[in-house]
Parts: sequence; structure tokens; C-alpha cells
Amino acid sequence: MSSLAERYAKVRDRIAAAARRAGRDPDSIRLVAVSKGRTLAEIYELHTLGHHDLGENRSEEGSDKINAARRDHKAMTWHMIGHIQRRKARDVAADFDWVHSLDGAPLAERLSRTANEAGKIIPVLLECNVSGEASKHGLAADRFDSDPAQWAELCVTVETILAQPNLKVSGLMTMAPIVPEPALARPVFVKLRALRDKLATRFPGGSWAELSMGMTDDFEVAIGEGATMVRIGRAIFAPEAEA
Repeated sequence: MSSLAERYAKVRDRIAAAARRAGRDPDSIRLVAVSKGRTLAEIYELHTLGHHDLGENRSEEGSDKINAARRDHKAMTWHMIGHIQRRKARDVAADFDWVHSLDGAPLAERLSRTANEAGKIIPVLLECNVSGEASKHGLAADRFDSDPAQWAELCVTVETILAQPNLKVSGLMTMAPIVPEPALARPVFVKLRALRDKLATRFPGGSWAELSMGMTDDFEVAIGEGATMVRIGRAIFAPEAEA
């Protein structure tokens, strides 16, 4: 059974290889290690290997770990990657460094307000549902290129979010469907990149550099389609017998 250090090194090697296949610099891709359900001991072990970006799905669990890590003087960057209930916006704004899952104007307004109270400007990614799955959170964007009404509604929402003074829109995030083969997720990643490019043209004053897409089962495909952030948990933390 492999160690955490071995699994982490293997993931880093796979990221680098996928980047080179795509003609990209491996250093242009940020690995966010998904630490949901993992202990502080595991997180600190990863930190000793030189890793600093952690992703949490639940605000309460994440805040507990963040505050413990800060008390222990562990310098880490914490990414909120799960769905955010508006009543949790204050905690998210206070504790997290990045938000990947901004999925509407009301949440944006509340996050900006509470970020202002915390004296912060938070980099955020717009979570977009480009697959059209009813089970997925995110701004409706599955027909952005073929349905003028959906595109117009999306643009109104994005304009409102861009106007929030304590948020810095930095790109997009999506969750790909669960598919039997990683390559089957490729159209979703292609579509998110196309949406990012169209939004960058429509709103040229924004910063649209980041694409958070790809997880344990499909991150190499996502890198091939332009991912700048990949969110990987199981391949790092779960022993191979459990993976």
C-alpha cells in the first residue's frame, strides 16, 4: 500500500506529463488537494511535502481546519469548492482565501458584503453548469452558445457579480458528469473554456484566466483542455486499495 508522499508525487508527475502533452508549462496548473473528510494530521503531512493549496466542500468543516491550521502556524491557501448556503457566506468570507463555487448574484452580494466587513477582497470563480444536469449547482450555461435568452440572463448575472467591490472574478469552475471513461468528460471541459472565452470578450475588463475543472478521475483530460486548477482528493489521500 502506497504512502501519502508516494501518491502525491505520482499525482504531481501525472499533472506534469498531461501538461507537457498539451504543450503547456506544468507550473501553470495549480493542484488543489481536496481535504474533505481528512484529518489535520494528513493535511499537515501533505504540508511538510511542500503543498499549500487545500480545498474543502463544507464551510463548517473547512473553517474548523483553517482556524486550527492558523493556530498551528501552518501557512496554507484554502479554497471553498463546495456549494455555499447564503447563511454561511459570512464564515466563508472570513476564513477562505478562494471561492470556486459562486453560483448567483444574491450569494455574490452577500459574500462581498461580508468580505468587506472582514477587510478582504476574495478571488472567486463562477460555477457554471455547462452539462445541463439537474443535479448540478451552478449558473445555467448549457445552451449559452445556442440560446440567446440563456446567454442574456447569464450576462445580467455576471454583470452584477463583477460589480461587487470586494470580489475579484478570476475565471470559471465546473463539475463534469460521472462517466465510465475520462475522455467522455472532454466536451464539458471544452464547453467551459469556450464559455470563458466568450465571457472574456463580452466583459473585457475582468480577469478570466482561471479554469477550475478536473478531479481524480478526469484531471488529465481537463488539463488537455486548459484547466489551470485541478481539484484532487482521492488520488492523494486514499490508499490504492480504497481508491
